[in-house]
Amino acid sequence: MTNQALAQFLLHVGDSQLVLSHRLAEWCGHAPELELDIALANIGLDLLGQARTALSLAGQVEGLGRDEDKLAYFRTEREYRNLLLAEQPNGDFAQTIVRQWLMDHHNALLLNALTQSQHAELAAFAVKSLKEVKYHLRFSTAWMERLSLGTAEAHEKIQKGLNNLWRFTEELFVLTADEKQLVEQGILPDVEALKAQWDAQIESELQRFALTLPETGAYRSGAKQGLHTEHLGFILADLQYLQRSYPNMTW
Repeated sequence: MTNQALAQFLLHVGDSQLVLSHRLAEWCGHAPELELDIALANIGLDLLGQARTALSLAGQVEGLGRDEDKLAYFRTEREYRNLLLAEQPNGDFAQTIVRQWLMDHHNALLLNALTQSQHAELAAFAVKSLKEVKYHLRFSTAWMERLSLGTAEAHEKIQKGLNNLWRFTEELFVLTADEKQLVEQGILPDVEALKAQWDAQIESELQRFALTLPETGAYRSGAKQGLHTEHLGFILADLQYLQRSYPNMTW
């Protein structure tokens, strides 16, 4: 039961990073500036590396003979466990930055807590990944500040992006019943307790950026149950096409 619960948590982490990486890759050749094109691609590559490590570890823990490639390319939409926020469309550059900023704050808190895990490989993964995520957070925060405190049009687009994405933030720090048992064993931190820190950080920075916290409305959730928005299917159709068409292809 412990291995199964840990494998599902690792799939949740790996899938979230993989899907967000794919979204950032969609900006390649289309970003507003060459520098941003390179920066977004590099952040996406960092997330892809994190996804590979998390999925590889998930495969080892579950013991079903599935490696990172089989987990990435041969699971269906309902088997993916990524956060709904990660799969949301890029929209304009402002919305991409808002999504990245919300995810970066989440990743920084989660990975920092995971460095204290009693599971040695999970803790090592968190230590390495946290170094990258700290840079991601500096990047997204700098652009949140630049856009929100820049022109009236930029401020309006940032606020619109925040309003569009806010309904997907409620599930960021939710644990399943099995994962709560891992907390008791010291394998996972009390992730749900991180939500208060995330809320405080977000609200403080929104005030600094002169942005309005969206009203609490009908939140969307279901990531860990495989209940996704309509967008994930299109992502997987693109991501998995080659391996689905030519299974076990080698280069």
